[in-house]
Amino acid sequence: MPTPSTPQPWNGALFIGGAFVPAEGGRTSTVYDKAAQVPLGEAGLASPADLDRAAREAAVAGRAWAAADFGTRADVLRDVAARLRARADEFAELIVRETGSIRGKADYEVAGAVDELHQAAALAGHVRAETLPSRAPGRESIAERVPLGVVGVITPWNFPLVLAMRVLAPALAVGNSVVLKPSPHTPLSGGLLLADLFAEAGLPAGVLQVVPGGQDTGEALTAHPDIAMVHFTGSSAVGRIIARDAGERLKKVSLELGGNNALIVLDDADLDQAGQIGAWSAFHYQGQTCITAGRHIVQRPVFDAYVAELAARAGRITVGDPTGDGVGLGPMISVEQRERARKLLDEAVGAGATVVAGGDGDGLFHRPTVVTGVTPQMALWTEEIFAPIAPVLAVDSEEEALAVANDTSYGLVDAIVTGDLARGGRLAARLGAAMVHVNDSTCLDEAHVPFGGRAASGLGGRAGGESNLHEFTELRWLTYQHTPIHYPY
Repeated sequence: MPTPSTPQPWNGALFIGGAFVPAEGGRTSTVYDKAAQVPLGEAGLASPADLDRAAREAAVAGRAWAAADFGTRADVLRDVAARLRARADEFAELIVRETGSIRGKADYEVAGAVDELHQAAALAGHVRAETLPSRAPGRESIAERVPLGVVGVITPWNFPLVLAMRVLAPALAVGNSVVLKPSPHTPLSGGLLLADLFAEAGLPAGVLQVVPGGQDTGEALTAHPDIAMVHFTGSSAVGRIIARDAGERLKKVSLELGGNNALIVLDDADLDQAGQIGAWSAFHYQGQTCITAGRHIVQRPVFDAYVAELAARAGRITVGDPTGDGVGLGPMISVEQRERARKLLDEAVGAGATVVAGGDGDGLFHRPTVVTGVTPQMALWTEEIFAPIAPVLAVDSEEEALAVANDTSYGLVDAIVTGDLARGGRLAARLGAAMVHVNDSTCLDEAHVPFGGRAASGLGGRAGGESNLHEFTELRWLTYQHTPIHYPY
């Protein structure tokens, strides 16, 4: 990608009205390479006034976009997909540097974003009306799906490209305009470079606005009267605040939130498979995903062997600058995130837990860590960790495994490893998570599947495929009276 000194239209800017413009007062924030801790560039820092302008312009521009032929909207999305594929290396390198992820994860993001665009382009032609029967003579009765208007989107830093695209692409496909506030950690790959792609593809000015900013910008987005829906991906704590604020305004809200996900290893599991699944579920992208397995629940006959397998795999993972050869884990996103993980681990060890592998690291780096001797009362077990730490707990039966797995306020994803798929299916039916995977990782996602959580892990619909049609449109009842009507007065 271009060096930070190379002039870029997005550097230090917001994207409003189809152009890169300075924020009010010229406010900017510096974006850093997470491993090297050197500046990558600047992003504009939107004020509430900037957000107000963006939302008002999106409402105006959205009217013509909603009226556009569905083929026009689909063509723009396919054009963006082609441009993203052509610039894949640029985006992947930026994701590596901006998020601290390894190149494989960055390549996955780019490919996933392309998939989201193609799925959304296909969705554009599925916005149908349905003719309904009526008891009234001469009445033609229709239920039609219509765009919501302006969709406000607040995205996280861990998968900035694909998690932005999975919302804005379908929202645009069905005729909405979008105001996107990317995370302050990743405003480039998660926002401003995306805007550059859409502008190149000919998206009309004002239909996509990108306003990097902080808490005040997010609060202004949630409160703005021109924003019909707020979609937030992030922590459950912040999600509750957004749900409260949107609820006070009777505004539609969709929340994709955190998870403290269980990986259950049954006593008939293939331990090599269990080790692979456990390591990927716990350590992928430094454990900084909502679908990370933060609770490893293992039947006692295979407990020691599973711990040994997981610890061996953790010990073989190289931690370092993600641009280096053979590196499996990069830095954590921030000092705050790193210190929180250290605090949870130290508290658990102080209460009797044992670190079997890993345990620490320098700077923002944290070695993949396996912990035994945990109890269900420890914060390391009950809270979403967002770090490469795998607490492992022994249980004596399937019933105990189910009880422990379901003893959580979250409801995102669980996984089961077993030598008997039928046994896994029976167990899956009794788990409380919205997604369950048998003999695979908790860390699964595809553009066309109904992805999402329940309870403290989510509110609203699901992302993916036809689910997006219901998420980003609403039903309107339309009637035509073909014969004269007669009322008593």
